[in-house]
Amino acid sequence: MTVIVTGAAGFVGMHVAERLLQRGESVIGVDVFNAYYDPALKEARAERLAAFPAFRMERADIADEAAMRALVAESGAKRVVHLAAQAGVRYSIEHPFAYEHSNLKGHLSLLEACRHAKVDHLVYASSSSVYGDRPLEGAGFREDDPTVSPVSLYAATKRSCELLSQSYATLYGFPQSGLRFFTVYGPMGRPDMAYFSFTEKIMRGEPIEVYGNGEMARDFTYIDDIVDGILGVLDNPPSEGGHEVYNIGDSKPVGLMDMIQTLEKALGREAIKIMRPMQPGDVTATYANVSKLHKLTGYEPRVLLSEGLPRFVEWWRSWNGRNATGPQ
Repeated sequence: MTVIVTGAAGFVGMHVAERLLQRGESVIGVDVFNAYYDPALKEARAERLAAFPAFRMERADIADEAAMRALVAESGAKRVVHLAAQAGVRYSIEHPFAYEHSNLKGHLSLLEACRHAKVDHLVYASSSSVYGDRPLEGAGFREDDPTVSPVSLYAATKRSCELLSQSYATLYGFPQSGLRFFTVYGPMGRPDMAYFSFTEKIMRGEPIEVYGNGEMARDFTYIDDIVDGILGVLDNPPSEGGHEVYNIGDSKPVGLMDMIQTLEKALGREAIKIMRPMQPGDVTATYANVSKLHKLTGYEPRVLLSEGLPRFVEWWRSWNGRNATGPQ
């Protein structure tokens, strides 16, 4: 049966689509190929998926409600993995209406398309940012913790998507699952993420700006583990009319300075560091409690940062045509 994956030229979307294809599914990808970061990377991901006969890419805007409704209806797909969105916390401060368009209108377009087509299960991307700025303590952030104090517009839109989905599940009775992602990284990742931009600057001999004076921590989660969790949730929909939200992370927070040290080791170079205070929209720490996801799917993250970052660096060198000694 066909699965629709929105954001299929994106980092997580490409890897999800590829895994679905590898296990014998047919996949329709949807992506607008915008220029938020280098479109060449999105084209490379799309080219990788195009090697599968059971894949086709639709270049379309998820906020185009008529196009999404027609696509879902005509495809006959009964499962949708909705990963397309405008990403980035800091970008939302300067470009707020990009988030209204992609995250709010785009999510609503998919909800309308899915309910009219009587989709069996919609899995969609939320974010750990909905938890707001919290200390690193206890057993991690849990799905039933308060989510009423977003510190960025991006976080507010993601929480809004969860509320929209809850209302549609209640009103129209089609099952939905939201996934609160915690700092996904790995090969073919997003250039706006810290580990990626730090790599670029370190290899160019440029200083990196370390925000929060290096005292922040993140629950870095390798892409293969993220895909395991997404497919596990896709295969286990809630009951009719049900709407569930799951944390999906590594559950082992790593300090920012420890991440930089691991990256320096993988690159064979030391970073020139400029310490900066936290920026608006940043949070001090993220820490996923994944017990709910584990109970549903058996989810167990396997790739530690000490293994995953070198894998990213190996891919990055190939992508940039660089060798072990640095830029050519």
